[in-house]
Amino acid sequence: MIEQTLTVSELKGNTAWLISEQKPACEGCNGKCGSQVFSKLFGTHKKAFPLPNSYQLNVGQKVKLALDDSKVVQHALWVYLLPLLMAFLGMFSALLIFSLPELGQIGFAIVFAAIGFVIAKMKGQSLKHEVKVIKIYPISLPVTQIDGD
Repeated sequence: MIEQTLTVSELKGNTAWLISEQKPACEGCNGKCGSQVFSKLFGTHKKAFPLPNSYQLNVGQKVKLALDDSKVVQHALWVYLLPLLMAFLGMFSALLIFSLPELGQIGFAIVFAAIGFVIAKMKGQSLKHEVKVIKIYPISLPVTQIDGD
């Protein structure tokens, strides 16, 4: 199981929008490693994850979510492998069945890869939101000093 703790950032209707906390890179290499470079290139844009608010969540509350590892691998196979296999299928069918020249083979490969992307996207929708709520943390109240104490 892949687990991640997220914070409720916003409530809209019956949907709680969760954002993850930015994890800093290791800094063991003084910013010369790949993770630091990619972090600088792509910024720290946080994506919000929608979750039905059937748990009566409040803004600022932390929620631990889990995703089954097998679903991630399955999704990756559909998204990465299917378009590639479809491109090869298109290329080889253009060569062996239609005896097209190289430009025709490239065209068939692009069309078949696009069909693979569409199929992968449709299949990916069914795998997209199979997330389980593991734990809901209570909101911690700030400690304040009362006059006279």
